[in-house]
Amino acid sequence: MQAGPGRAAQALADRVDADALVALTTALVQTPSVNPGGTEGAAVAVLQEACERAGFAVTLQEAAPQRPNLLATIGGSAPGPGLLLLGHSDVVPAGPDWSGDPFRVRRDGDRLIGRGTTDMKGGLAAAVAAMTVLSGAGELGIELSGPVQLAVTVDEEELNLGSRTLVSAPPPLPFAGCIVAEPTGLQVVRGCRGASYLDIEITGRAAHSGRPSDGVSAIEAAAAVIALIGEDQAAMAAQPDPLLGFGTWNVGLISGGQGISVVAPNCSLGVDRRLMPGESAAVIAADLATAISEAGIDGDGVTVTVRPTMEMPGFATAADHRLVTATADAVRAAGGSSSVGGWSAACDGGYIARDWGVPTVVMGPGDINGQAHQPDESVSITELVTAARAYVLAAVALLG
Repeated sequence: MQAGPGRAAQALADRVDADALVALTTALVQTPSVNPGGTEGAAVAVLQEACERAGFAVTLQEAAPQRPNLLATIGGSAPGPGLLLLGHSDVVPAGPDWSGDPFRVRRDGDRLIGRGTTDMKGGLAAAVAAMTVLSGAGELGIELSGPVQLAVTVDEEELNLGSRTLVSAPPPLPFAGCIVAEPTGLQVVRGCRGASYLDIEITGRAAHSGRPSDGVSAIEAAAAVIALIGEDQAAMAAQPDPLLGFGTWNVGLISGGQGISVVAPNCSLGVDRRLMPGESAAVIAADLATAISEAGIDGDGVTVTVRPTMEMPGFATAADHRLVTATADAVRAAGGSSSVGGWSAACDGGYIARDWGVPTVVMGPGDINGQAHQPDESVSITELVTAARAYVLAAVALLG
């Protein structure tokens, strides 16, 4: 008796090659792509070779010299909307306190240790492993109605140059949904806050500290701006969103002044503002500038300029959307335990949701809070395999 579609899909997912998955994760981690530094090109070349060896159609999109986005596609002739898998090729600097070389993968039982194992070269390798299996779906009588494409962007950890380049043109294919392979511990994230950076430049007037009334202190004006930001934070916290909470402010950098005996003629603030879905960094900057003016902080010798320098949009997908339910079901069928919720972190899936209008979720192997950006970063091999199988089952559910 011929197996039904469920059994066929499960048999297909069981074809994920754990050894090949570990090998690709290892090769990617051992090809450093640290950002800042603009060094993704070599790691993308490793990924390109793996995708081409598996028979995927691969194209590169230059976001900057030696910094290419990668698009890898299977089933490109299928007529229906496809599934987009999304990830990034850059990693943060290793930093101190590692127990070994961060770019030489070590295995400790079920775990691979190295910079990028969790965030997010393991997720990229799991996506490639899933697509390798999906390219042979016809052997089990499974026909996908649309293509599956992996998009890998550069510069996600800094200014999102890769994502902004990717969505600057219309989508290369119609997509029914996007799964971002960021580390969620296999939980299905249906909504993320976004992120933005604002530069606030304040100028005053220098004077001798013995007669401070002759000058205007830019540092005192900066303190007033920080207090204004705190008031806005409290107002947002009073009205949290059930899924994502509220937008947050963080003054992460401050510099200014000329000397202890001089009234400060300048001060700069570097501010992080987490975005709720639908919020715009440009609008937030303009609103802050208006509030500063209305509070009387600028004027009378003080000028304040607020300039957004980075924006990563937030997004939210309905809980009952087919992409959400199918992905959660796929994780459970692959052997994982999955819940559905929101995420305090940001990811470049927001660009796909906002600029391409594609429903988006985040689901991938690894622990964003316990492992990403930390010394001795690691990922579970079991979780890598489960993620790859879940991508296979989600693709079959959505396209099969």
